[in-house]
Amino acid sequence: MIKVWFYSIASFFSLTVLLAARHFSGGTHAQFMGESLGLVIVLLSCQICFHLNGVDELLVDSKPQIFLQKILKSAGAGLVIAALLFYIFPRVSPGYAAAIASACFLIFALFVLRPIVRSVARVESEEVVIVGSEATARKIYNGIAKQDATENLRITQYADLNCLADQRSISRVVVADPEIRQGSDVAQALIALKLRGIRIESPVESFERISRKIWIEGLSAERLIFANGFCPSKLYLIVKRVLDILLSVALLVITAPLMAVIVMAIRLSSPGKAIFSQERVGFLGRSFVVHKFRSMREDAERYTGPTWAKKDDDRVTRVGAFLRKCRLDELPQMWNVLRGDMSFIGPRPERPYFVDLLKAKIPYFDLRHYVKPGITGWAQVMYPYGASVEDAYHKLEYDLYYAKNLSFRLDLLILLKTIGVVIKGEGR
Repeated sequence: MIKVWFYSIASFFSLTVLLAARHFSGGTHAQFMGESLGLVIVLLSCQICFHLNGVDELLVDSKPQIFLQKILKSAGAGLVIAALLFYIFPRVSPGYAAAIASACFLIFALFVLRPIVRSVARVESEEVVIVGSEATARKIYNGIAKQDATENLRITQYADLNCLADQRSISRVVVADPEIRQGSDVAQALIALKLRGIRIESPVESFERISRKIWIEGLSAERLIFANGFCPSKLYLIVKRVLDILLSVALLVITAPLMAVIVMAIRLSSPGKAIFSQERVGFLGRSFVVHKFRSMREDAERYTGPTWAKKDDDRVTRVGAFLRKCRLDELPQMWNVLRGDMSFIGPRPERPYFVDLLKAKIPYFDLRHYVKPGITGWAQVMYPYGASVEDAYHKLEYDLYYAKNLSFRLDLLILLKTIGVVIKGEGR
């Protein structure tokens, strides 16, 4: 919440100053409205780049010079994006001087407001206590502390619960044990804490809130059955499908010349077909054939059989390495999106061989198939490169979070993070 009003106030300050200057300088109403829209585009472009460049994480804990360096680079990238938009739609351009001035005012406002944000963040920091059996409580403590070092965490015993109610600094209690016996002293103490305004959470809830993934180890059939989420609205699914169709058609047309160049580059760089087709497991466990630009040698698995791709894989060709970095090898999958096999956003579809392997080793792995697979997804933007059962376990935690919290807001966040991956060349 802090980040939202932080950016909003800074943008409002920049926009107000420039619009006031424009108003007093004269001009027609149409010019004023067009330039106002142009300034909003500049500010939104800069804010998107702030998010993609990780400025959010530097609001509270970073040195001023590092923060300034980040926002200068991000604002520069935002101006480049805005300039491209103004080239396409020149009528909304506020002029280069006004665009640069708006970015400068935004940077100034962010730098001035940052100390206020730091002080508010310290006031809002809460103390969280974890109660329960030592082994489970320690595991939860390590998991939460790894994800969010800003929270004040400590482990305590059930015997200390009565004292917690008198400590007004305590705002959250995480109960490590899955079951609390009805009518017990522990149950009464927890109820007393809750009635005093202290939030009581299960470890699964707490872990999800902080890490934005599902703690598989703490899941049970009962938790899944009674948990909120996992029920996307029909309107969301219909609108998402319509957007998938419209975007896939538009991108297939726009990128057709680029794909022709890629096909020629692949054919010239290594023998074999340019398009690589492979069976994958999709929605509700149904198999389909996915299409990608070939990035490996034609005989990559002739002697090894099905093998996970790994970082710096020697089977990847030079052209393929570039395609993977920029995610251009994914372009043919837009045909899968148009057909309805995939969506733009969703869990990555796995091969049947690996699905059978992972279902036997990872609990709840099959639940990811209740969401249509996607070209990009929450696990892809949140978890680094992985090629093992352990990596698949951690990526499933993110996939289940996405399945539980399906929404346009989460889809937009994934899309922005994916753009950041492409811009930085972090694809694989």
